[in-house]
Amino acid sequence: MSEPSSRAAYVVFQETAAGTWQLIGEVARRPGLPARRGRAQAVEDALGRAPRDGERYAVIPRSEWRVGLDW
Repeated sequence: MSEPSSRAAYVVFQETAAGTWQLIGEVARRPGLPARRGRAQAVEDALGRAPRDGERYAVIPRSEWRVGLDW
């Protein structure tokens, strides 16, 4: 993952097997997009393409991901 910055970002994960998630990357949030569209755009930005049928992704705000790492 990239170095922390003050810019808002998402962390993107892909489900690789039932209940197993792999970190795909961290991408900057695009201002002006509604939340759901912003998360969908984050997946496309992380992959460099649109997701294919059957692929599952999870998108978490970087700030929440960092809080989760405090444990």
